[in-house]
Amino acid sequence: MDAVTVIAANDDVAARDWREAVREAASALVDAGAAGDGYPAACERVVEEHGPYIVLAKGLALVHARPEDGGLAVGVGVTRLAAPVEFGHPDNDPVDLLLAFCTPDPDAHVGTLSALARSLSGGLADRLRAAPGREDLAGVLKEAVPDA
Repeated sequence: MDAVTVIAANDDVAARDWREAVREAASALVDAGAAGDGYPAACERVVEEHGPYIVLAKGLALVHARPEDGGLAVGVGVTRLAAPVEFGHPDNDPVDLLLAFCTPDPDAHVGTLSALARSLSGGLADRLRAAPGREDLAGVLKEAVPDA
């Protein structure tokens, strides 16, 4: 498994559009010390350049950018929106839950991303949506990424 993963959580976040939602989700990693100040803008550019492929499932987006765009540590954050936003994905809009991810180098995150993928296929998004508050969101995410 990876070194310790930094966990961040935001709840009831107001976002006018996908850009603001992406910036808020990535900013949680900045606030937790896992990403540099430029990371939220880099995550927004990913969607601008490549479209809404980050919307992985109904209502769920995985916000990320390249390691060299500001990853300081392996970090995973969850942001639950107060109201869903549209990303322009043909099947999985609107998005109410954003997982943000960062890593300092291309290899450091493999175990964390694998654990996250397994947890997502095992109902992680539903558990996150059911969590009553910010601390509970963080706790559910910590369980999903055991090395955190």
